[in-house]
Amino acid sequence: MPVIAVTGHLDLAPATSRAVRAALDALLDRYEAEELTGASCLAPGADTLFADAVLARGARLVAVLPGPCYPDAGATAAERAAFDRLRAAAHRVIVLPAPRLGPAAYAAANDRLLRLADRVVAVWDGGPGNGPGGTADMVAAARAAGLPVDVLWPPGSARTGR
Repeated sequence: MPVIAVTGHLDLAPATSRAVRAALDALLDRYEAEELTGASCLAPGADTLFADAVLARGARLVAVLPGPCYPDAGATAAERAAFDRLRAAAHRVIVLPAPRLGPAAYAAANDRLLRLADRVVAVWDGGPGNGPGGTADMVAAARAAGLPVDVLWPPGSARTGR
């Protein structure tokens, strides 16, 4: 039973979100729902799109949360609602013990995702990233571990810069 973990940008433009969701659906169509588990930190953007795509096909979702205070106070009401909905729908929730959110907590969550995963989907523009715990960091770690990585960045995709 394959476990596919996700990493990706938080700040996807609306048209990019639609294109990424279509690309995720096409990628996940390769798997039977009963044979698939998705793993996500449930962050806004790529993580949420992936989790929704996994659940829409009736597959299992494992949520890996960087700490008990996740998401942080900066989450919008819509982001919080999406997080709460996905967390409630997850088949398993793993809450890491980080007392504060930051690069170390996100890097630990990525590490846990990689230990669960047979494959990684990266919604990534290919940029150098922001250091530990970011998308580029997880892609590099997945490749170093020998995990297959599917990079999804449909033509014309953009980030909001938020």
